[in-house]
Amino acid sequence: MEKMTSAGVTFAIPEDADVYPPLLLEIYDPPQGLYCTAPFKWGSKCVAIVGTRRVSSYGKMMARLLGRGLAAAGWCVVSGMARGVDTAAHLGALEAGGPTVAVLGCGADIAYPPENKNLMRDITSAGAVISEFPLGRNADKQTFPMRNRIISGISRAVVVVESDEKGGGMITARFAGEHGRIVCAVPGRADTAYSRGCHALIRDGATLVTCVDEVLEELGGGRNVSAQTEMDFGNGAGAAAVPMSELEKKVLECLSGGVRFSVDSIAEQTGESVASLSGTLLMMELSRLVEKMPDGGYEAAGFTRRAG
Repeated sequence: MEKMTSAGVTFAIPEDADVYPPLLLEIYDPPQGLYCTAPFKWGSKCVAIVGTRRVSSYGKMMARLLGRGLAAAGWCVVSGMARGVDTAAHLGALEAGGPTVAVLGCGADIAYPPENKNLMRDITSAGAVISEFPLGRNADKQTFPMRNRIISGISRAVVVVESDEKGGGMITARFAGEHGRIVCAVPGRADTAYSRGCHALIRDGATLVTCVDEVLEELGGGRNVSAQTEMDFGNGAGAAAVPMSELEKKVLECLSGGVRFSVDSIAEQTGESVASLSGTLLMMELSRLVEKMPDGGYEAAGFTRRAG
């Protein structure tokens, strides 16, 4: 109790109808209680967005776009505050001024991953961070699947954005099927491992979705996303508002459509030397026009900067 008071955390039990998620009581093994960083009025209008930690620019853009659109349409966006897709989904919801809930695989007093400490604070202000684990409990391989069943349990639908066939997003989708929830998946590139999970879900009957409107249709809410939820991605649209050199324009054109190229491939495509491209790519990376991926390749950034 002292730790909870010090951390500003409360504990909700199933009998607390106002603070315990009602949909969670429908699953076969609901947690006996939830540690919550903020009081949150639960309803049935929650949608989960989950996926890989090693997200591509495309996956990051889609997760953020879906999070923003769903929040703008009045839905609470649920995810796990992990790196990658989860973080992007929460950020999208926060940008739209909508509620978002993070379900942790550790104690509710621990920012995991550590770099999401500020995000955790923002989520608490806009919604809540919850966990079934005692304060101070660190995350491990057992806690994440347990966390995933809660993400599914409190949500009307689960949308998977980029996941390997054995990723955590697939575990959440499997729980969603068991819980009788709607399962949606965003299609990706056929040549990347982090699209295999989504494509497998689609083959098995999950609904293919490419935009917020399609998710809302599955939820029975119709198409009512405002234009402000639209974002630019990887084709130079939106980047035109920013003064760019001819070489930068050529690089963006080369990377249009979400493709990923090494600096050597970009040189071959543009006819420029690797030496001249190296400095340009660095400046474009700092300007958030492109992103350098873990394998050394480059993609057009999911969110191109605008003037001002």
